[in-house]
Amino acid sequence: MAEAPRRLARRLHSLTGVVPVGVFLVFHLAANTEARKGADAYNAMTRQLHSIPFLVAIEILLIAAPLFFHGIYGLFLIAAEPAGSGRSPQTPRRRAIGIAQRATGVMLFAFMLFHLWTARLVQIHDHESLDLFRLMQAALANPWIRAAYVAGILSATFHLSTGLYTFAETWGLAVGTRARRLVAATSAVVFAGLSAMGLSTLAAFRL
Repeated sequence: MAEAPRRLARRLHSLTGVVPVGVFLVFHLAANTEARKGADAYNAMTRQLHSIPFLVAIEILLIAAPLFFHGIYGLFLIAAEPAGSGRSPQTPRRRAIGIAQRATGVMLFAFMLFHLWTARLVQIHDHESLDLFRLMQAALANPWIRAAYVAGILSATFHLSTGLYTFAETWGLAVGTRARRLVAATSAVVFAGLSAMGLSTLAAFRL
């Protein structure tokens, strides 16, 4: 790939990871906190979301398309370029974070397909009668599925939080040591906050 198209693809990859994919992740985790209020509140929330006009078009154009572009191009980068290649020399810590970001990207892509199949495409033509809370509760009673969800949530929140740092670098928003430290601190807060939100919601589905 020529340098200009490669640079454009990287910027689009970085941008889609934050907007709209990252924004959707935050919204998704926040909406799911309704599970803490019980089955009725959670099912009412999901039915309200499913009643949004042109929902399928919105999901395809604003969520699925950017998400799959980000995921598939990210897998291409992982296969084509070892972590840290093509960049200035990195400290061991930065290199370790880069490797972890790529590893969580692979885990997250697999989890996303699993979650999409079990929680969004299930009984897709009749969501009005679907008790999604009980369905998730029954699924999460399996310790392997619960472990997969814990790993998926942590992978998603870590990938987004570290992605904010690389986004700031890619778009020239973190220039200078002070700015980079501020972005790193913000990323850590995002990871801690979103992880706590996701895991506490997961606990609400216990039988």
